[in-house]
Amino acid sequence: MLKVGLTGGIGAGKSAVSQLLVEHGAVLIDADRIAREVVAPGTPGLAAVVEAFGEDVLAADGGLDRPKLGSIVFADPERLAVLNSIVHPLVGARSRELEEAAADDAVVVHDVPLLTENGLAPLYDLVIVVDAGPATQLDRLVRLRGMTEEDARARMAAQATREQRRAIADIVVDNDVPLEELRRRVKGVWEELVRRAE
Repeated sequence: MLKVGLTGGIGAGKSAVSQLLVEHGAVLIDADRIAREVVAPGTPGLAAVVEAFGEDVLAADGGLDRPKLGSIVFADPERLAVLNSIVHPLVGARSRELEEAAADDAVVVHDVPLLTENGLAPLYDLVIVVDAGPATQLDRLVRLRGMTEEDARARMAAQATREQRRAIADIVVDNDVPLEELRRRVKGVWEELVRRAE
C-alpha cells in the first residue's frame, strides 16, 4: 500500500486533483468529508462542538451551521485550535479505519487540507501539493464558491503559506491551468504513484 498525503491551499484545486486520481484507481480518504460526518446530527462530535461554542452554531435543522462556526473560528486562532482539538482526533480515527479496509496494493490518497499546518507529512509515504497562485485562488473562491473577497482572503491567510506547503512536497501539481492540462499532469502523477507502489 502506498500512502499519499494530498494537500493544497483553499481554492488551489485539490478536489479536482483528488477526483482525477480516483478516476485512475486511487482509494480516496477525504478528511473534509469525514470532518462533516463526525459532527453530523446525533454524533458525539457535534455534542462536543456545541458544548464548546454554544447552541448558536446549530442550524434550524439541528445540524452544524458551518458558515456561522467558520466566521467564529477563522477570525480567532484560539477558537480554531479548540475546534481542531475536537474534530481532528475523530477524523484521524475514522481515516485509519478506512485505510485498513483498503487492499494491500492500493494507492491510498488522503485528501488533507491542513496537512502542512498540522505537521502531518511524516505520516505518508509521499506528499502531493496542489499549488495555484493567490490570484487564481481568490478568483475561484469568489467566483465559484460565492465567498466575499474579505472572507476568501481571511481563509487563505489562516492557512500555511505557499512556500511552507511546497517545502514538504514530494510532488507539486501546478494548477494555474485549464482542466485538460490538469488532467494530463495528474495522469503523469498517477503513473509515478503506481511506479512507487510497486
